[in-house]
Amino acid sequence: MCSWSLDMLSQPQDSMELVYKQSKAVAVTSMSFPLADVNNFVVGSEDGSVYMACRHGSKAGISEMLEGHQGPITGIHCHTAAGPLDFSHLFVTSSFDWTVKLWSTKSNRPLYSFEDNSDYVYDVMWSPAHPALFACVDGVGHLDLWNLNSDTEVPTASCTVEGSPALNRVRWNHTGREIAVGDSDGQVLVYEVGEQLAVPRSDEWTRFVRTLAEINENREDTEELAAQRLAA
Repeated sequence: MCSWSLDMLSQPQDSMELVYKQSKAVAVTSMSFPLADVNNFVVGSEDGSVYMACRHGSKAGISEMLEGHQGPITGIHCHTAAGPLDFSHLFVTSSFDWTVKLWSTKSNRPLYSFEDNSDYVYDVMWSPAHPALFACVDGVGHLDLWNLNSDTEVPTASCTVEGSPALNRVRWNHTGREIAVGDSDGQVLVYEVGEQLAVPRSDEWTRFVRTLAEINENREDTEELAAQRLAA
């Protein structure tokens, strides 16, 4: 992991080897920093695990491994929408296992798995403006927008690029009103996001707290059922 200064681009200011428990080298595929944090970060890896790490201090390097995906992680992104409530502990990942997963740095397991895609999911990114909105792209030309305050089972809005090329990158602009996607044909396509979806209402932050509480309750119920089946 290299840290660069724009004042000197001939070599990084500092670098560190990302290894887990001093022995396992981590093949990093993606990286993201929480909002306004320059020390702590998360990385996705080829083995499908997420690793939590930090740049400075006595425990610099990887501190924790989180397991959840069944294939290499292709994208990882920490929550970025600033508002009255802090969701900077949340992040999302995309993977070759056809899923997007929602995580919290406070939990060692995924909070939720979005399983609507039928191909590799190549990238995922939170809206910079709406607390419950993220976008993801997959290998058959789908761009999906998920508003978790509306639905966690299916995307709130979706479109397919003509010719169904693999979409391997997605980026929001800073206002959250436009999305750019890159495809396997070398094209960059820019989409305008409708105001009704892109601009959050004033109650979206408190609604998202309730959404997360429901997600947690459902996860606990599912785990309890699974434990009961094992016991039986």
